Amino acid sequence: MLHDHARIHLQAGAGGNGCTSFRREAHVPRGGPDGGDGGRGGAVMLVCDDGLRDLQSFRRKAIYRAGQGGHGEGSQRHGADGDTLTIRVPPGTEATGYAGPAGAEGELEGRRWELLAAGQRAVVASGGAGGKGNKRFATATRQAPRFAERGLPGEEGWLELRLKLLADVGLVGLPNAGKSSLLARLTRAAPKVANYPFTTLSPVLGVLDDDERQLVVADIPGLIEGASVGAGLGHDFLAHVERTRLLVHVLDIAPELSTGEGADAVLNHATIERELAAHDERLARLPRVLALSKADLVTEARAAEAVAEWERRLGADVPVLVTSSATGAGLGELAGELLRAVTPRDSSASTGMRDEELCARTGEGADEELAEHMVFRPAAGRGFVVERTGPRSFAVRGRGIERLLQRYDIENEDAMAYLVQRLRRIGVVGALEAEGFQPGDELEVGGVTFELDPDAPA
Repeated sequence: MLHDHARIHLQAGAGGNGCTSFRREAHVPRGGPDGGDGGRGGAVMLVCDDGLRDLQSFRRKAIYRAGQGGHGEGSQRHGADGDTLTIRVPPGTEATGYAGPAGAEGELEGRRWELLAAGQRAVVASGGAGGKGNKRFATATRQAPRFAERGLPGEEGWLELRLKLLADVGLVGLPNAGKSSLLARLTRAAPKVANYPFTTLSPVLGVLDDDERQLVVADIPGLIEGASVGAGLGHDFLAHVERTRLLVHVLDIAPELSTGEGADAVLNHATIERELAAHDERLARLPRVLALSKADLVTEARAAEAVAEWERRLGADVPVLVTSSATGAGLGELAGELLRAVTPRDSSASTGMRDEELCARTGEGADEELAEHMVFRPAAGRGFVVERTGPRSFAVRGRGIERLLQRYDIENEDAMAYLVQRLRRIGVVGALEAEGFQPGDELEVGGVTFELDPDAPA
């Protein structure tokens, strides 16, 4: 069974804390601050591995954590960066951040990545920054800072993985149209074949070979009317034809010839085409080949009559071929048509994306190979909002301000004085005073409540 869906929880590593330390050596009576910085937390990275074909491994493990950054030490010794956690996924994986269960952390919500080819990688959760040691805060007027920064937590959230097959050719049609039998005879695949609807419950891949190249052919489970709006397993099935380059519409020839007028086959054909177009307009524009299957059930004259009729309906742009999986008739002609119609991929243009869309931040140097995947991130919340919550209490809302507060120990007077300076430069103190804030009033930021005295000496 092909496992094409998984949900996992990611936790990037927290940054290490900076160190508060002073040089203490013989003959150095006034040793200055020498606290080292904390290391950065490890990131969580997805890597596209061509050796994988589905998401089965995620059934055994759902929680992934990267390494923590090391804490700084005296003598300006910096903490080590946390280890990056690498998670391998198969080509064609789409990763989407979502809110997760009620009350869960959802920092990845709204982000999306696509990994299409081997070697592509994407940082999906960034590690927290390490805190600065007290050496970094020494100035001419603050020669002995007795505080350091704390490391920030890494990004955390839920990720939904969906696999969309990277097949060159997709076989589509109603249940029991003969797609599985056709795939088995046309390629090296071994799908389950039986004479009842919905034999195939998950996509099956096969490889069509010639002397110089290969094509990947996917047997997409049978579609039904209403598939585009989720009837049956419509959404799951239709997702697998989105990246194919050619569709072979497999149509059972027997219903058409049993009625004399072909009403059943015409209706069946229209049903599939309607569902494909309703799911994605691009699918309606993909090249088609119509394969009239089960030709062994009719005479050659009746089969030729059916071909002529469908050629009149569809026009010259859609090749119409008669095939029989039982006898092998028409399979060589169909294989040749597929190899002719599907040209070799141009690796530089296979994704159809602009150059700027191929680049995503991985936290690495500019000399690194660019990741060829798309990443969509909502704009991070910027700025802050000041609210009066009581006669002498106020609150400041804003992601940046909350993360700033996480950096410092508000019980440390030196750290608090430095924090007030930062808040004044950012404009928070001015905004509070404009709302009537007075020294000693309570301030709440990110769930932490404390008294703030903007006039306290730095």
